[in-house]
Amino acid sequence: MAPVPPRRTSDSEGAGGSPDIESIGSGTRRSSISSFSKSHRRQREFLDRLVDCETLTSHLADWFDSVSGSKSPAFDVPFELIDLQKFDYALEGVSFQQLIRMPSAVYASSTSDAVEATAFLAVEDFLHAGVKGLWEAFWSQDEEDAPLPFSVACLYSENLKFYQAEKAIANGKLPGLCATGILVNNPRHPHGKWDQILELALLRPDIGNDPQPSHAVLGEALFYALRLLLSRKLGKFQSAESVDTVFVLLVDSQNGGVVKVEGDVNRLEFDVNNVYESCADWIKSHSRISVSPIDRIWNKLGNANWGDIGALQVLFATFHSIMQFAGMPKHSIEDLAADHGSRLHARRIERQLGDRDTARVNGNGAFRYQQRSVEPEIVEVLDESINNIESEDLAMKLENGSVLWLEDPDQQKGYQIDGVLFNGELQYYLASPVDDPSRSYFLYVGSHPSQLEPAWEDMKLWYQVQRQTKILTIMRQKGVSSKYLPDLAASGRIAHPGQCRKPSSGGNCDHPWCSTPILVTSPVGESVADMIMSGRFGPEEAIRCCHDCLSALSTAASVGIRHGDIRPENVIRSGSTRQHPYFVLIGWGHAILEERDRPAMNLHFSSTYALQEGKLCSASDAESLVYMLYFSSGGPLPDLDSVEGALQWRETAWSRRLIQQKLGDVSTVLKAFADYVDSLCGTPYPIDYDIWIRRLRRNFRDDDHGKEIEASSG
Repeated sequence: MAPVPPRRTSDSEGAGGSPDIESIGSGTRRSSISSFSKSHRRQREFLDRLVDCETLTSHLADWFDSVSGSKSPAFDVPFELIDLQKFDYALEGVSFQQLIRMPSAVYASSTSDAVEATAFLAVEDFLHAGVKGLWEAFWSQDEEDAPLPFSVACLYSENLKFYQAEKAIANGKLPGLCATGILVNNPRHPHGKWDQILELALLRPDIGNDPQPSHAVLGEALFYALRLLLSRKLGKFQSAESVDTVFVLLVDSQNGGVVKVEGDVNRLEFDVNNVYESCADWIKSHSRISVSPIDRIWNKLGNANWGDIGALQVLFATFHSIMQFAGMPKHSIEDLAADHGSRLHARRIERQLGDRDTARVNGNGAFRYQQRSVEPEIVEVLDESINNIESEDLAMKLENGSVLWLEDPDQQKGYQIDGVLFNGELQYYLASPVDDPSRSYFLYVGSHPSQLEPAWEDMKLWYQVQRQTKILTIMRQKGVSSKYLPDLAASGRIAHPGQCRKPSSGGNCDHPWCSTPILVTSPVGESVADMIMSGRFGPEEAIRCCHDCLSALSTAASVGIRHGDIRPENVIRSGSTRQHPYFVLIGWGHAILEERDRPAMNLHFSSTYALQEGKLCSASDAESLVYMLYFSSGGPLPDLDSVEGALQWRETAWSRRLIQQKLGDVSTVLKAFADYVDSLCGTPYPIDYDIWIRRLRRNFRDDDHGKEIEASSG
């Protein structure tokens, strides 16, 4: 600051007389300016000393514990749900920029520089797209060439200046980046001034692990919020609204939330010798803090869910931050939200959905289906009494009592549906022959050939019916026989009622059943999945299941066939009597016959090698069997949503011997078998089925033709 020039004195004053009125006023002003300067310098020094968020957090530790210890929520939410809904309606016509750089979904569990750099770039893009879309929708004067008055940059902790993320990363500043900010453009200060910051976003891993941010993260947010409030007070923030409120965003690679801090910093005691204690006292006594729940702001593909609650909270905070700088928007939220009804009506007309005044409505209020030239968004028919709808799909509906006939020139084979079953993915049936109702079979119905190409989801049916038929046929041709393997009872095409009008050149007629494939197998039984749900899969069942499945795998491996899809839905318990049940390994549609075949991928049950390489090794089926026994015996089912997560779980489970410990509680032989499989995982060495079949067999009573004697307790 420039020195104050010496005061000029009047003649009378120089001669010892009293000062005149003008000199008195001048002295008062100088005294006031001097006092203001001292106060300003003290406040500036106070701000300069406020540099460590961890120290501030430690001063707030007891307070955090006290406010979070009560039954009621520790903090209010910054926005009411009704306001967010209105804001959502207002944004219906707003187009936000498509993001190119996406956050990495593994950021929360990784600390690599490349992943962290990607996340900072993604957050910068997200904030820029948000502030640009909001400015153009609510404040822009429709001037196409008018530049956006804001920029987005990353904060470097060492000098508290802002840099574009790309430049900061290229210059080796990545380890020091601590936040991303939206700033008012200021050509005179390209590195940004703190009093020109609209909003800050803190990128921290694991924000979304809990509904509310941790005390450490919240303390950091309060630290930056207080710095923003003080900077605005001491700087030249051009505010059209109150400067007593700031928003700090909390984000990770998938989730986000908002911290809102309000308070008059004039009530802060600027004690330069006790900076953090003064700040903590102000936060406890003179601030109002609001914290939003943590919600997803990016979807699994990495793109922004602009209309979801998480992104709406962040956008609404940005909206209020812009309003502090630019004042009330040209287009209010209420005005844009009021158009929601008209936009909805226009979309209904465009989609030709009509309304209740013009559409025919049945007694339950459900719209009757009418032929449309444009596919409607949603068509829902709730009234089963509407009988004028004819669809080929209805003709394919099979239920108890339905009878299917197989195409066979020599004899007619008919099967009556006795039950409708579900294996977790697809529907199949319990059926009995028309000429022998006492026998039961599993019956699988495939897709009509014309549906295979356009409907990829029907590939599951193809594996269930056509390819499983091929595998079971090969087993029969090679003389493979075992009671632990399914037996092909019949296969072919459905013979539909009425005359078939197949063209002479080949193909199918227009009947929905024409040439639909069918597969009939035996034996039947309840799946292990159903046994688990009803609590009837105990230790004895686990040992028996392991023995029987290994027997099936051994028999199939003798002719070069591997299963590739072992899971609880593909193992059934069967048997002619309840005294001697046995398990059968079914679901051979994904079986591996040759090198180019690929197994089904299941994050919980596929082997490590299958997930890594997309094919099976010698021990893959045995490894999948171990996982099935582990989960079936009460092992906790992890929440897996990616191959990387599934591989990480396997590595952790094997290295910590979690699987062996759990199976050891069931049986020592199962624990030993898991140890053996662990030693073979991913290796080319073949599994010795015979030795484990013998060891498992010793652990349960097989058919005993002798007389059972129960031990007496007396």
